[in-house]
Amino acid sequence: MENYFVLVVDDDKEIRDAIEIYLKNEGITVIKAQDGIEAIEKLNEHAIHLIILDIMMPRLDGIATTFKIREKQNIPILILSAKSEDTDKILGLQIGADDYVTKPFNPLELIARVKSQLRRYVTLGTYEGINKVIDLRGLTLEQGAKEVTVNGEVVKLTPIEYKIVELLMTHAGRVFSINEIYERVWKEPGYNAENTVAVHIRKIREKIEIDPKNPRYLKVVWGIGYKMEK
Repeated sequence: MENYFVLVVDDDKEIRDAIEIYLKNEGITVIKAQDGIEAIEKLNEHAIHLIILDIMMPRLDGIATTFKIREKQNIPILILSAKSEDTDKILGLQIGADDYVTKPFNPLELIARVKSQLRRYVTLGTYEGINKVIDLRGLTLEQGAKEVTVNGEVVKLTPIEYKIVELLMTHAGRVFSINEIYERVWKEPGYNAENTVAVHIRKIREKIEIDPKNPRYLKVVWGIGYKMEK
């Protein structure tokens, strides 16, 4: 599958690690959290396509976490529940969870349900990455044509440069770390990626900015990463 990002939230480290192994084998990147509070923090740090969420957790349980997520986001949520938690499972579905898997779960079933939700969200649903045309104050990206323009003038980008611009524009305002950019664009672990990403950012700025040293669109957030200004 495309390099999707799945957030796995469970207070049991063995379950988190096991799910990570299953999903990594499918080409899916896993972000892990041990409770609902950490899950909310991870959502603010990463572009997540799906959440696998345990019900019974300390600090902030799965039900309360689902409720908080649904206040702002429509990311698919797949609940993990023990057989004794049927009432909580039903409540979770009622307040916005999309599916559930009962513990102990069959890895093949879990993978199938994850893939189904990802396809529905990214291909048919409200995932922001499927927008056909994105315009940010004159900087326009047309995903169907794979084309970027500035005030109507076509900008000639390399495939890698286009992917970086597309990533940042489809999540305008969100800061991506250098490692995140590298992993999502190059689809490899982001070890020692600073120089590679920095060189591409510089070249992109030279093409889309009137004054690359005082950029209007592609901003650096010192010590964190880069973002496309809304």
